[in-house]
Amino acid sequence: MKKFYLILLLLSIGCGQKKENVDLIVINSNTYTVDGDFSTIEAFAIHGGKFVATGTTDEIQQKYASDTVLNAEGKTITPGLIDAHCHFYGLGQNQQVVDLVGTKGYDEILLKVKEFQEQNPKDFILGRGWDQNDWEVKEFPTKEALDALFPDTPVALIRIDGHALLVNQKALDRAGIDMDTKVDGGEIVKKDGKLTGILIDNPMGMVYAVIPSMDRTAQIQALKDAEKICLEYGLTTVNDAGLGRSTIELIDSLQQTGDLSIRVYAMVSATQSELDYYLSKDPYKTERLNVCSIKVYGDGALGSRGAAMREPYSDKPGHYGAMVTPVTDLEALADRIAATEFQMNTHAIGDSANVVILRAYKKALQGKKDRRWKVEHAQIISPDDFDYFKDGIIPSVQPTHATSDMYWAGDRIGKEREKGAYAYKTLLQKAGTIALGTDFPVEQVSPFLTFYAAVGRKDLNDYPEGGYQMKDALTREETLKGMTIWAAYSNFEEDEKGSIEVGKVADFTVYSDNLMEIPITKVPDIKVEQTYINGNRVY
Repeated sequence: MKKFYLILLLLSIGCGQKKENVDLIVINSNTYTVDGDFSTIEAFAIHGGKFVATGTTDEIQQKYASDTVLNAEGKTITPGLIDAHCHFYGLGQNQQVVDLVGTKGYDEILLKVKEFQEQNPKDFILGRGWDQNDWEVKEFPTKEALDALFPDTPVALIRIDGHALLVNQKALDRAGIDMDTKVDGGEIVKKDGKLTGILIDNPMGMVYAVIPSMDRTAQIQALKDAEKICLEYGLTTVNDAGLGRSTIELIDSLQQTGDLSIRVYAMVSATQSELDYYLSKDPYKTERLNVCSIKVYGDGALGSRGAAMREPYSDKPGHYGAMVTPVTDLEALADRIAATEFQMNTHAIGDSANVVILRAYKKALQGKKDRRWKVEHAQIISPDDFDYFKDGIIPSVQPTHATSDMYWAGDRIGKEREKGAYAYKTLLQKAGTIALGTDFPVEQVSPFLTFYAAVGRKDLNDYPEGGYQMKDALTREETLKGMTIWAAYSNFEEDEKGSIEVGKVADFTVYSDNLMEIPITKVPDIKVEQTYINGNRVY
């Protein structure tokens, strides 16, 4: 009888030790879950593309078994990173044009364009990335040299912020632009009674209209090129700030066939045809694609003096910048979008543009709850206008804009207005949340530069001493939240991603170093070692 009970006891112990099979187990990690307690864990289990358990290495190994075990060997892991404002498709397109990022003068631009055309002859030459603020002479270039080099081939070179264009005479002729052309919401720059070749904001559209369209093969390659770059930086979701229906549908088809892994929150460009199509329907959501927002442009950019300011620019008397979308149109569009389930995400740089948009939001959202409309950039805010963000409006900002602009922003708008610029801590305190992105390819893709700029508020040369306007620096915890759970919240996706918790999609990133503890000056040098989406290694 005793032998019988002993056998039963052994059987019951054996049954108790049976482990549950899962797709992947991660052990011996230093994982920041970014849950409500900002807790850290050692291990987690994944099955069916979702996190099914978290805990210590012993706890996970005692309960779960898998053919695939990742021993992190103490490496730091976070939820998959989200870039809350970027131009994903634009990044891919940029891989097919002349790269002018980092050029130190007009002569270098001309050389790069000439070399590109010799190696890759085009019927219409495109380039992007120049910034006259990086040059010794910080003035817009003019087209004469381009005309001499390319008298018969149209050339269009986009400024790094996407809000100014340098074109040659052939491109102006193709677009039908001459001294008598007038376009609201921008500027056709003239000097000494001649066109300079510089177009700011809305007039750029006339040139874009005559640029040959990319074929489908090139479009697919652009998306795949962009995905490869993003995954290398640990990004698992990208918020693309302005896409047309054809590109959105192409992304959807590539995701459905497994040819594109990255998740995309697609903001619909606010053209008339896109508005008519999407606003007549409910938001569209799949496992990897979220189409629930409209991207609207309020004004231009500060670097090209297109941002709409309440008072004239300090370095250009009498010039206020411009609204790209007229105020009455913005208000009408806000009312139209408020009547649907879509979010309104509006580009606002200048203090005038910001208050116009915040007032339009307040009026349109009267009596409506939890709409999570965003102000994209929220770059320069008058002191009295920060309180608008208390009403559930989300600031979606790009910390590297602060460290890119800090050298000349004070000259552009004056020291007093600069106090309300790049005010991330103030925005967070008012809104209770803040979404962080890069605006790539305007800035570099690296989320580590975002992290460094948000916390350290310095450039890579450790300038300025003590940091730039440090009253508005974020903590490391706030910054990581802004790149994960708060970014997910801004997309209405906080229940499915943004933290490592049971039931959420198994998106996570493995790093070479601990971004929460190493000296902040070392953060830009961190490398992503592995990137996972749905528990599958994609980098």
